[in-house]
Amino acid sequence: MNSVNITSIEGNRQWLDGGSMFGNVPRPVWEKWTKPDSLGRIELACRAMLVLVGEQPDQKLILCETGIGAFFDPTLAERYGVCEKDHRLLANLQAAGISPDDIDFVILSHLHFDHAGGILPTFGEIQSGNSDVLFRNAKYVTGKQAFERAVHPHVRDRASFIPGLADKLSASGRLILVDGETHPDVIPEVFSFRFSDGHTPGQMHTVVSGAQGKMIFAGDLIPGRAWAHLPVTMGYDRFPEQVINEKEDLYRLAIPEQWWIFYTHDASCAASRLESVAEGSRVKIRPWDEQAVLALFKL
Repeated sequence: MNSVNITSIEGNRQWLDGGSMFGNVPRPVWEKWTKPDSLGRIELACRAMLVLVGEQPDQKLILCETGIGAFFDPTLAERYGVCEKDHRLLANLQAAGISPDDIDFVILSHLHFDHAGGILPTFGEIQSGNSDVLFRNAKYVTGKQAFERAVHPHVRDRASFIPGLADKLSASGRLILVDGETHPDVIPEVFSFRFSDGHTPGQMHTVVSGAQGKMIFAGDLIPGRAWAHLPVTMGYDRFPEQVINEKEDLYRLAIPEQWWIFYTHDASCAASRLESVAEGSRVKIRPWDEQAVLALFKL
């Protein structure tokens, strides 16, 4: 089996309304988990998972998600709480010695702007005439159903998609649409995929398997540790009860097999393992994992 190294790469952060992020959870409960600002917003990471497979010179670099990026015009950036004007994902990749042109695959769980916006240049660059998608040597990988949702969104979530992005990905000639657990063009011995529909149709979760265990990119099924608890869902979820059922299905595998759960939106924790589900709802997180930062994680 190929060696697998996983690194957490931060992208641009955002501040979103805590009530929307915690759905039916009362504020006196959720504000114990994460402190809101004066506007009732909570800080969210838009974290990518960088997977290095194999050894040089044949090593492959796979980036799961690109975060929200910095493509918004100033009005929308303020609305969605994006304060940083530079492209933090690119800056943090560069700090790790990686150019966006080094990436072989970009895997997107779905095409909501806070997961796919980092594919685009900054607003300033777009205004200067450069609106081409980044990661010029990468194949873009996403679920077939999630892509179709981006092309034909429902009125409820239309604002969550970036106009024209699906067309840009198609026009690149490097788009791979996945509709099963594996795909022959995406290193099948290391990667497999699970799908969920409660947050958005066809959300695709990347499962990375190595000699030491498994890591799943949970996306918006489990945005962070607080949402690991079964009853906790987001106001943005399409079908909250289905989200709960899908978390239960995942935990039947992930808990006994001690999978790592990668959190894209947790402000202070990149990943953890789950120990048990108490009384059918509250999840116990392994205490020694709670502050995992994933500087470099080997599977």
